[in-house]
Amino acid sequence: MSQPKINPYLAVITGVVAVSFGSILAKAADAPSLVIAFYRIGLTVLMLAPVTLATGWAELRSMKRRDVVMACLSGFMLALHFAAWITSLNYTTIASSTVLVNMHPLFVITGGYLFYKEKISPSGLVGAALALAGCLVIGVSDFRIGGQALYGDILAVIGAITVSGYMLVGRGLRNHLSLLPYIVIVYSVSAAALLLAVLAYGLPLSNYTPNTWLMFFLAALIPTIMGHTVFNWAFRYVKGAVVSVSILGEPVGATMLAYFIFAQVPTLSQLAGGLIIIAGLVIFIQSNARNQKSSVN
Repeated sequence: MSQPKINPYLAVITGVVAVSFGSILAKAADAPSLVIAFYRIGLTVLMLAPVTLATGWAELRSMKRRDVVMACLSGFMLALHFAAWITSLNYTTIASSTVLVNMHPLFVITGGYLFYKEKISPSGLVGAALALAGCLVIGVSDFRIGGQALYGDILAVIGAITVSGYMLVGRGLRNHLSLLPYIVIVYSVSAAALLLAVLAYGLPLSNYTPNTWLMFFLAALIPTIMGHTVFNWAFRYVKGAVVSVSILGEPVGATMLAYFIFAQVPTLSQLAGGLIIIAGLVIFIQSNARNQKSSVN
C-alpha cells in the first residue's frame, strides 16, 4: 500500500480535536435538536456532493440494489443517532453525553460477535463490564442531580447503539465502495430521514439567527467532514483499534471545552464514571485488536 502524503496519525489527532467540537456547536445553536441534526448532515452532503459526483459518478450508477438498500438502512440508523444524541444535550451535561455516546465500540464489537461470529476474549469481557459499570456510576450520579439528566443519559446511550448499527450495516459497503460515494449516499439518506422528521413535527427550517446558521455550517465542516470523514479515510492506513481508542479522546476535549465555554463543571461521580468507561473501552478495544491479529496469523 502506498503511503499517503498526509501522516495518518496526525490526521487521527486532528479528527479527535474536530469531533470534540460537535457537542459544543450543537449546544451553541439556538434551534430544535432535529433541525440541528438535519442541517449538520444536509450541509455536509452539499459540501461533499460536487466532488463525489465529479469523481465517483460511475461508481454510484453501478451500485447494486442490495447496496442501495443497505446504504438506506445505514443512513436511517445514522439519523436516529444524531436525533437521540443531540437531543440528549438538552437534558444532561456535555461530559456525560459525550462519554456515553462514545460507548459505541462496545456495541459494534458485540454486534460483530452476534452477527459475524467474531470472538470476544475474557479480557474483552472484563473491559465491557468496566464500561457498563462506569455507565451505571454516571447514571446514578445524574439521577441524583435530576430525572432529566438521567433521561439525557439514556438518549446518549441510544445514540451509541444506533451509531453502532450504522457502522455495522455500513461495514459491508465499505469493502467495495470508495469513501466519498459511500459517505454521500449514507449522509443523503440520513439527511432525508431527518428532514421528514422535522416536517412531521412542524419545526421551522428558517428564521434563525446568523450565529445559529454559523453553528450549522461549522457543525458540518468541523466534526463531520474534518472529524468523522477523516477517521473513515484513516482506517485505510491505521489499525481500526488505534482510531477507535483515539476517538475516546472526544469526551476529554468536549468536557474541557464545555468548562471554558459553558462553565459546565462535571461532578466527581461523572468524572469517575467517565474514566471507568474510557478505561474499560480501551481494554475492550485492544483485546479485540489482539483477537483479530491472532486470527489472521
